Amino acid sequence: MIQEDNFAEVFEALDLSGQEISCTEFDDCTFSKCDLSHARFKQCKFLGCHFHFCDLSLMQVIDSQFNDCSFEDCKLIGVDWTKASWSALTQREPKFLRSVLDDSSFWGLKLESIMIRECEAREVDFREADLTKADLRDTDFMGALFRNTNLTEANLAHASNFDIDVRVNVIKGAKFSRYDAVRLLGGLDIILVD
Repeated sequence: MIQEDNFAEVFEALDLSGQEISCTEFDDCTFSKCDLSHARFKQCKFLGCHFHFCDLSLMQVIDSQFNDCSFEDCKLIGVDWTKASWSALTQREPKFLRSVLDDSSFWGLKLESIMIRECEAREVDFREADLTKADLRDTDFMGALFRNTNLTEANLAHASNFDIDVRVNVIKGAKFSRYDAVRLLGGLDIILVD
């Protein structure tokens, strides 16, 4: 099943819910329809891995590395990404596509060019994070926290329900859809009229 070193393996319908996996490397592996909810990954490496239709809710990522991984159509509810290892010099940010990231935390992380596209990112903590050049298009940010967040040149076209205070966040060169950009005025204590 799972070895200490896994290269180009395909894991389908694997159930690791609630289990602990330590010091294991997954290189260019594919996880499809796997249940990794409540799993504890300690000092693991995921390099170039692809996750499709997986449940990773409440997964713990203690000192684990996710380099150049993609998550498509996955549930990643309540994941504290700040516990992962982000110090690698060659780190390539993860890509989240059509996934649910509700109640997760990216607090204080340097995630330049991260992709969170066509996702549900409700109640997610992005405070103090560096999201320079992030691709955040078509994502629902209802209740997400942005404070001292660097969104320089980030693409938020067609993103919805975001509350980004322009006084306490950096948005230079960020892209917003014309009608959604009105939400940026919410924190300015002004009255809009037609």
